[in-house]
Formats: sequence, structure tokens, C-alpha cells
Amino acid sequence: MPTKRPLFKHLSLKSRLFLAACLWVTAMIIAAGVGIPKLVKEYLVSDVESQLRLALDEISANLEAGKNGSIVLSSRLSDPRFSQPYSGLYWTATINNQTLRSRSLWDRTIQIKQGPIRKTVLGAKNERLIVLEQDVFLPEYVKPVHIVIGMDEAPMKSTLDHLTGQLWMILGLLFVGVMTVIGLQIAWSFRPLGKLQRELKALRAGSQQQLEASYPAEVSPLIDDLNALLFHYQELLQRARNHAGNLSHSLKTPLSVLRNEISQLDVESSHKLLPPVEQIQQHIDYHLGRARMAGSMNILSVKSNPSERVDAISIAFDKVYAERDLLLINELDSELEVAVDQSDLDEMLGNLLENSYKWARSQIRVHSTLTSDDQLTLIIEDNGPGIAEEHLTQVLKRGVRLDETTPGTGLGLNIVAEMAYSYRGDLTLERSQLGGLRANLTLKLAAKG
Repeated sequence: MPTKRPLFKHLSLKSRLFLAACLWVTAMIIAAGVGIPKLVKEYLVSDVESQLRLALDEISANLEAGKNGSIVLSSRLSDPRFSQPYSGLYWTATINNQTLRSRSLWDRTIQIKQGPIRKTVLGAKNERLIVLEQDVFLPEYVKPVHIVIGMDEAPMKSTLDHLTGQLWMILGLLFVGVMTVIGLQIAWSFRPLGKLQRELKALRAGSQQQLEASYPAEVSPLIDDLNALLFHYQELLQRARNHAGNLSHSLKTPLSVLRNEISQLDVESSHKLLPPVEQIQQHIDYHLGRARMAGSMNILSVKSNPSERVDAISIAFDKVYAERDLLLINELDSELEVAVDQSDLDEMLGNLLENSYKWARSQIRVHSTLTSDDQLTLIIEDNGPGIAEEHLTQVLKRGVRLDETTPGTGLGLNIVAEMAYSYRGDLTLERSQLGGLRANLTLKLAAKG
């Protein structure tokens, strides 16, 4: 059962940085949006309590006993709201069941209701009040005068709600602005990697041999190591190319001597000895060609069109096997290209098509399927006798031939498998729905552009 990879492992570095920034900025914005109104509320409540305390001190200073023993104010209070009915600013003074109240209460009184958790204080219009209480001793009374002063909290709450709304609007704009700046900063910070990607594409296309642009200090050591690796790789390839040339020259003379000596023998001996020498020459030519191909500096930029190569190769085989009246159906997309040198693709397709032409009864079909975003599987199948299941992997081994009566060296399928592997592809064999052999040649798609 396939394991599920965590979602975050699929995110790019840019996305990870932006998401992380988004999370902490969001946390800060929420903290500010919740914390600032609380601080402002504490400030507003403190300011109201300061006003009430001043008024309470003024009331305490003006309380005195009247002629009939009741409590009275000796002078008018400075805040006119105490005289305005239902103004939202109230006070009461109580002693011995006597209550003196502000004119703003009219005929009502301050109501104190004790709840399960805290008490609620209501004013003349049943509005919630912020209150202060104080006991004041007067010389004329044994018991203290209990003073309660309160202010309607609605104006303060309205101010706080308005401020909170404005605050969230500002924080929202701040969030958008900060995230925009962070996004631009991330994009700017990753620009060197985009430049590196373009240089790697140029390197792949063969237009340059090393990474040449200047990079930030954090990336420069990596660029230096990559250039050193590229130089070492190119040096090894050049050595392989030189060795291939040296080997070619060193073997050419002995083989020429052998051919010359064989040509002087009688016809029967010549016919026996010459084919093995020719096979040796073919194998040498093949492997030298592979070595020269590996030594090419532009190996990263090679590409070929499979559909065109199948058409070109089939023309030659149609002539060779004309008497068998075989039908080849090429269903390959003419727009698709693989990252393989044309001569190598011809070698691989030639071996596979030759095998199908040898064994097909009447039909050969060539088609393809995309196995991933960057790989293409070329499928060549025929309606010949095919190969038994137990021999499908065996025939890919070097020199293995299941039918000794058919001409060949037994190297064809093995060569195709090795060449496919050298291009980071592979070759698999299976039974075809047509009845014969189905060869699946998987190769990397050529880079676009």
C-alpha cells in the first residue's frame, strides 16, 4: 500500500517561506487585534473612573446635615450632567434609609443587581453603569454616608467598538502590505536560483560549458563545486574519447593483417574465418561509436524524433523484406522528441524493428505512451510467434540467441538495453496482444524550447 507523503513536503521553498511568514504575521495581527482593544478599554475605563473619583470627592466635600436631620448638598456640583435628567451621569448618597440623589436620576435610583459571578449596576434608563462607591463620615451622623456614583458605559463602548472596527481595517491593510512585501522579498531573494536554472538550461543546450554568472556568497561555493564537477566530467569524457581513438588505431592494423591473410587462404577456410573477423570489427565499431558519443560535449542537448526515425528505418526494411508483404503501422506522435542522439535512436529502433521484421507474420505496430511527465515509452509489437514467458528476460543478456538458425550475433536486444540504460531509460519485453513480442523502450523526453 503506497504511503502518503506529508502535504508540506510537496511545497516549494518559496511556498514554505511564504506560508511560514503568513502564519506568524496572521498570529501577530490577531494578537494585536485582540490585545489592543483590551488595552484601550482598560485606558477608557481608567479615564472614566478618574472622572468619577473627582466627582465623588466633590460630592463628599459638599455633603452636610440639613436642619431637619436630612443630608443635603451645600453647593451645586460643577458637572451640569448631574442636573440633566437621564444624562447618564448619576449619584446617590444614602444614610439611615434617607437617600439623596442627583437630578439626573429624576424619580429613579441606581439599581445594583447581584449576579452569580458579578453584580450589575443599572441607571435611570436601565443602562449599564461604571460605578464607584465610598463611605463618608459626617460629624452629625454616627453611621457613614454611602455614596454611589456611576456613568453610562454605552458611550465608552461605542467609542471602543468604533476604534476596534477601524483597528481591524488598519490591521487588514497592514497584513496585505506586509505579505506583499514579504512575497516580493522572497521572489527577490530567489532570483539567483532562477538565474542558475537558466544557466543550467544553457548548459544542457550546449551553448556554454560552465556556470559563469556571479552569485551571492551563500550560493557561490555550490557554483564552484558544480563547475569543478563539470570540468572533471568533461575531462573524463575527453579521456574516453581519446582512448577510443587510440584503441581504434591500435586495432585497425591487426584486423587488416588478419583480413589480408584470410583472403589468401582457400575459399572454404576463408568463408569460415572471415565472418568472425567481420563480427569483431562490427563490435569494435559499435563500442567505439558509443565511446565517442559519450565523449561529446553536447550530449545534454541531443534530441531526436522517434516518429521520423521509424519512418526512415522502415523504408530500408520494407525493401529487404519486400517479398513477405509486411504492414508497419506507425502511430507515434510526430511532435514528440526524446533526449537521445539520432544515431543511437536509429541503433535502438533498428534492432527492435529488425527483430519484428524477422518474425512478424503480417503486421508490426509502433505506438507510444507517456509514462510520466518526462518519460516516453515507445512500443514495438508484432503478430509473430513471440517468445515464451520464461525467456523474456534471458534474451536481453549479451550473446543469447533462442533460434540459432536465424542469422545474427545475439547482441541486438542486449545492445538496445544497454543503450537505453545509458540514457537513463530501459527496455522490457512482454507478450503482445497481437500474438507476438512486445518491446517497451522507455526514454526521457527532450526538454522543450
